[in-house]
Amino acid sequence: MADIINPENEGDLQSQIEEVEALSSIYGDDWCVIDEASRIFCIKISSDLEEPKLTACLQIILPPEYPSAAPPIYQINAAWLRGPERAKLANSLEDLYVEHVGESILYLWVEQIREFLVEKSQNSETGDLQEKVNMTAEDEVDDDDDDDDEDIPDFRTLKMNTENAHLFMDPANDEEVPPIKHGNTITDRRSTFQPHLAPVVTPRQVKMVLEKLYENKKIASATHNIYAYRIYCEDKHSFLQDCEDDGETAAGGRLLHLLQILDVRNVMVVVSRWYGGILLGPDRFKHINNCARNILVEEGYTASSDEATRSGAKTKRPKSKKTK
Repeated sequence: MADIINPENEGDLQSQIEEVEALSSIYGDDWCVIDEASRIFCIKISSDLEEPKLTACLQIILPPEYPSAAPPIYQINAAWLRGPERAKLANSLEDLYVEHVGESILYLWVEQIREFLVEKSQNSETGDLQEKVNMTAEDEVDDDDDDDDEDIPDFRTLKMNTENAHLFMDPANDEEVPPIKHGNTITDRRSTFQPHLAPVVTPRQVKMVLEKLYENKKIASATHNIYAYRIYCEDKHSFLQDCEDDGETAAGGRLLHLLQILDVRNVMVVVSRWYGGILLGPDRFKHINNCARNILVEEGYTASSDEATRSGAKTKRPKSKKTK
């Protein structure tokens, strides 16, 4: 039944078709259709300034209820974009959506991102920043023989979140920041990895945890802060889940996959990596997942499959039941 178009969404589908045609006409070759049937698209956005020039790739899924009752599902790929700047851009897109609920929003989003790039490109440090990016995330992907496809956008991760993704935060602002646990570090060839974990039950809490972590200058200065979260919605018997690579291509999707395999819920895990100047190849993904698994075990979130089924929507497995 999931493949049958709901008659109630026919108006939304027609609006999507018209919007896509308009965007294709406006942006030409920069607009790319990834999967027409699944409504997956991508657009390359760049600053208008000749020197220096920054680019970002906006990946989009249009859910059946867009634009009348749901926002687009999106992911911004830009190795130089992380931390507070990423949060600032995401907040600006959220504000635009809230201002134009029920309307086609993609053109406004694209131009908002473009304005952000122009502003960023005017910063005198941009050239150094771009050079630094080329020496870290991108070169690492290019030099890893075992990961030749790592520089290809991971649309599978984006598509996986179509049914359950929740882009924007709840309007209530009286929630407290969940307690954050910091795990043991793993060091390999001068690169250091450290996991952080927090219980979350709303997307707003995910945002709050990230903002709290970025208040720590050491964490904010990490080369990558990869994260993933899963929130169980008891009334819908489904999950809100999402992930972020933060410049480490495909790392967020791998981390979310780990959370799914372990059947953990109502939790987010962030793994910080400080790059030490030596390429690690695929070992970096092993360290990221090992960090995440270790802190999940330490905090009692892992359980057997049977126990996970019985636990339903429990926020956390009791520590006395954690696996060895």
